[in-house]
Amino acid sequence: MHDIIDTAVAAGSFKTLAAAVTAADLVATLKGPGPFTVFAPSDEAFAKLPAGTVESLLKDIPKLKAILTYPVVAGKVMAADVMTMDGKTAATVNGALVKISTAGGVKLNGEVNVVKTDIVCTNGVIHVIDSVLLPSA
Repeated sequence: MHDIIDTAVAAGSFKTLAAAVTAADLVATLKGPGPFTVFAPSDEAFAKLPAGTVESLLKDIPKLKAILTYPVVAGKVMAADVMTMDGKTAATVNGALVKISTAGGVKLNGEVNVVKTDIVCTNGVIHVIDSVLLPSA
């Protein structure tokens, strides 16, 4: 079993996320003891962003850090725990709240779907999401 970063890299479907985490200097944090729950956007999720978005974020490190720490929750929250949180919010590492809905599958902020759950890592858990979760402006 590996930490969150090594698990995501090994999966092969988080290349954009890995590059962004590296650019934002968050690798050491996500290799740290945690535990963390990461709602990780796949490469397909990043591909849904408007053209040029990822490139511009890689040049705006403070904004990139805010976006990358938004889908991260302190603690190890497994899918069974998330299912008990319908209508509630969870505090994220960047300080903002994310709204959780469990009607017809887990949705974050009413629009981002959790598509794979409970990828257990040594320092937490990864849940895969189908869109990049952006903090409200």
